[in-house]
Amino acid sequence: MRKLIDNKVFKIIYGALKFACIFILILYVAFLAVQRFSDNRSIGGFRVFTIITGSMEPELKVGDVILVQESTFEELKLKDVITYESNDKGTEGMIITHRIIDIDKESKKIITKGDANDVEDPAIDSSQVYGKVSYKFTLISLLTKLVRNKYGFYFLIFVPLVLVIFLEVADFVTQPKDEEEDIKEEEKNEKTSE
Repeated sequence: MRKLIDNKVFKIIYGALKFACIFILILYVAFLAVQRFSDNRSIGGFRVFTIITGSMEPELKVGDVILVQESTFEELKLKDVITYESNDKGTEGMIITHRIIDIDKESKKIITKGDANDVEDPAIDSSQVYGKVSYKFTLISLLTKLVRNKYGFYFLIFVPLVLVIFLEVADFVTQPKDEEEDIKEEEKNEKTSE
């Protein structure tokens, strides 16, 4: 086992795998923390949400992660994609991301509709709006979709993590034996030189 761990090619591959595994885990955990925290309040005027329905396909697919920037009513315009909290009976409290299809400046009412939907949503007022979608995280969206798939989770997270843990434990267990052998070798060399 020690020969495998000391192999230069193996060390490079193992180091890259270990770095990638740890980097992906840290990135994903940090993203989850930011998303959970931003559901309740904005961070610097931004919130992060994950699309959970196909109502905005093809632009936004299920599992896509979006960045929503706080916006005033005056900043909103037709065709903007906005995120808002519904207060309509049956969907009360749901967070919805749809496109603006009409704005009534006098009453400050906004009509939205999902791109894939046939029917428009009930009118909302500006106080329900979190903001407009400013960015879609492509890499994090892909990672989220892969991790939510049981095979993706297994092969991208579980297997590499178990492999890294196994190799770290193997390195730790074999290291004391190697040090003992080195000490015995040194003692043997000292005796022969006397």
